[in-house]
Amino acid sequence: MFEVNIRKKLPQLDMNIAFTLKKGVLAILGTSGCGKTMTLKCIAGITNPDSGYISNNGIYLYNSEKKISLNPHKRKIGYVFQNYALFPHMTVLENVAFGLRRRKVVDPLAKAHEALKLVELDHVADRKPAQLSGGECQRVAIARAMVKRPSLVLADEPTANLDSKNSHNILQTMLKLNEELKTSFVFATHDEKVISYLKRIIRLE
Repeated sequence: MFEVNIRKKLPQLDMNIAFTLKKGVLAILGTSGCGKTMTLKCIAGITNPDSGYISNNGIYLYNSEKKISLNPHKRKIGYVFQNYALFPHMTVLENVAFGLRRRKVVDPLAKAHEALKLVELDHVADRKPAQLSGGECQRVAIARAMVKRPSLVLADEPTANLDSKNSHNILQTMLKLNEELKTSFVFATHDEKVISYLKRIIRLE
């Protein structure tokens, strides 16, 4: 179970974020500049809050009072960036395996192949990102986030650069991973249609 209770002062607002997430899906809805991405970055350890705590199953990833702040690669959290953040000079397989660079993995390329199979893209392993569609690039980004088998994946505007069909496919892929691998997801989005779609798919309506 993830617990987040953090505060962060930004030039345009003071952020106060608190939520608890068991195994499942949580969506953060808000307009541009409201702090969605900053919230995800604080959880991932890319930046630190000003105060508060973040814990996973009772283990602190961040705690301002106890002066705890684990490095991002130690938090067991995957991150799907809005702009995919794929390395253009690397193949798809190399991009996915890059997420294992700080881990002592016997065969990182085999693990990367397994992650690509999860998103049904093992057949494009030898291609470069420029040879893929936007939907395929996003699925590669998901595979890279999943290759370390994280307990939580953060997805920042995962459908922002996609058309309606690809948006639905990406959301279905992530919900499938949530169901099959019990990986929790936190979505950040400005699009109310994403929230409606997630509700419909997981039968909350």
